[in-house]
Amino acid sequence: MRPKLCLFTTVCLFMLSSSHVSAHGGVVSNEDLCIIEIGIFRAHFTVYQPSTRASEEFCEEVPDVNEALFVLDFLHDSLREVPIDFRIIRDVQNRTIYANWADIQAIEKLESATVYYQPPRIFPGDSMNVSHQFSERGWYTGIVTTRHPTKDIRYQAVFGFHVGRKDVGYWPLMVLILLGVQIQYWVSSGGYRRWREKRASAGSAE
Repeated sequence: MRPKLCLFTTVCLFMLSSSHVSAHGGVVSNEDLCIIEIGIFRAHFTVYQPSTRASEEFCEEVPDVNEALFVLDFLHDSLREVPIDFRIIRDVQNRTIYANWADIQAIEKLESATVYYQPPRIFPGDSMNVSHQFSERGWYTGIVTTRHPTKDIRYQAVFGFHVGRKDVGYWPLMVLILLGVQIQYWVSSGGYRRWREKRASAGSAE
């Protein structure tokens, strides 16, 4: 019984941890930093909510339905020389963290799904900063577009993110399942019987 219990517990914990650490779209985790990959370019990606979260940093969610500041700190000097545009759309295809460029191309009316758009421009400094005031909780998709410095090649990074605290999801159910398994093992291994015998012995001694 014990090996089965350990195996089941391990599988459940793996499922929980996997759903938590999965990276989304063009954003990947790298030693507690979020790195966005735009074709041949990379940038450190951070979201701030200064009016509600001070200097806290986010990348996989925007916790409050409020203003959000999106910052791309360039990790390639060439990003200072090419135009970059940034678009935020509602997740009209329900792709959540799995949104990709093919999904964006399949949207017939991209403008109607757009909630924010920064037209292409060159950011000569070390970063791109844009802000947007969110008014609705839910899933959104960010799209960063740029091009090769010398060739006629365009690059895109697509990533899904959630605005407003998400539901607790499967955590309560998984906790109940694990608790049930532990109780079943305790009963089947004689723990409950020994506990009752111990209490009965203690009661008779009094």
